Amino acid sequence: MFPTISSLLQRFVDLGAINAFSKQLAENDNCKQQIYLGGSFDILQMFPFAEIEAFPSQKVPNYKAKLRLYWVTEDAAEIAQGAQLILYPKYPEVRLSGFLRGCRLAPSEHLQPVPAEMRKFNKGPDGRVLFFAITGAGETLAYLAPAGSALAREFASHQNNGRYLSKSVFYELPLPRFDSKLALLKRLSEIRDHGWHDSMRLNKAGEAIPYKARNGGGYTLEALLGIIPNGRAEPDYLGWEIKAYSRDRITLMTPEPDAGLYGQQGVEAFVRRFGSPTQDDTLYFTGTHRAGCRNEKTCLTMMLRGFDEKKNIVTDVAGAIELLTDSGECVAGWSYADLMLGWNKKHAHAAYVPYESRQDGDPAYKYMSPALLGEGTDFTRYLAAVSAGLVVFDPGSKVMAASTTRSKVKARSQFRMSLRHLPTLYRQFGPAEF
Repeated sequence: MFPTISSLLQRFVDLGAINAFSKQLAENDNCKQQIYLGGSFDILQMFPFAEIEAFPSQKVPNYKAKLRLYWVTEDAAEIAQGAQLILYPKYPEVRLSGFLRGCRLAPSEHLQPVPAEMRKFNKGPDGRVLFFAITGAGETLAYLAPAGSALAREFASHQNNGRYLSKSVFYELPLPRFDSKLALLKRLSEIRDHGWHDSMRLNKAGEAIPYKARNGGGYTLEALLGIIPNGRAEPDYLGWEIKAYSRDRITLMTPEPDAGLYGQQGVEAFVRRFGSPTQDDTLYFTGTHRAGCRNEKTCLTMMLRGFDEKKNIVTDVAGAIELLTDSGECVAGWSYADLMLGWNKKHAHAAYVPYESRQDGDPAYKYMSPALLGEGTDFTRYLAAVSAGLVVFDPGSKVMAASTTRSKVKARSQFRMSLRHLPTLYRQFGPAEF
């Protein structure tokens, strides 16, 4: 057992942790009733997970997201094979389950259900404290301090003294010698102080190579931060999603549809049906699509199925953002399960960095202070912004040499938003000088 919270946090750091938090457990937090993590989907941003699967036919429809959760001791760490988050949109509510399965290090004896006649705390804290840490590799580390233990008593003392910041049902814990926000701002200040940077990107081997196209502002900043372009649904740098911008409209996400004609037959079949021809033998699918508004160019209407915009809740776990024809056919759809995965993993912490472009000669970019930092979001904030028309679908997909047997396809599905509306997506949003 760890003698102090500091020793536990140091162990987390040694295992690669970049942030840590804790939860006081109640008697109904156990392996049978699961562990309650909160009544809002913003909890999802705190835990890294690989995928989300919808279960619409269960008695209480839900989503499930698998975790790589490791129970930690002073000299070992072992994965819990069945660990997962369960999301109940009906309530809403998020719970942790399967956290003991296949793991000998798991504190099973302290996570068993308490018979009703033996309960003492009326659903309040019972003295146990569950500590979590998240690593840069997307793992969740866990350690349970039993009631009456030295760590549980130390936590109670610090909590009573107001040392820990409360966040939903959790308390944030400062890790020794590491602050991801300060580390990010320090690196951005070094990039700013350098002045102009020649346009570049990183190849798959992580090597910087010149990038001659005029849209390299984002690639260059990513290269300077050591980020290899890959489209994976993970934050870019120390847990922060990085967005470089020089104009008002920001690209938030670029997910490809997973339903409808587009999801079933791909971008080329979709663009051939709904794209507009040009004189250079190219078919383009473009145009701003807002929820509930028919786009006169494409004759498609974007709608949100299974979302109550008045209550801001998902009402159908099989719901989706859809592009519909006038007859109601869904020709492109983005399932909430897929969108939720990308949104919560990449936008829990986001930095929007302004830049200028050099107009003469080879392209180069200069990055400026302040950055706009967004912290704390959840998927319903995103859906509410789509529903209100603040987030739009602004595609740029095309089929080149469309009339030949050597046609080429470029997919560009993007959801975008005006800079001035970004605060609606985050619990905290504002400038940060560096």
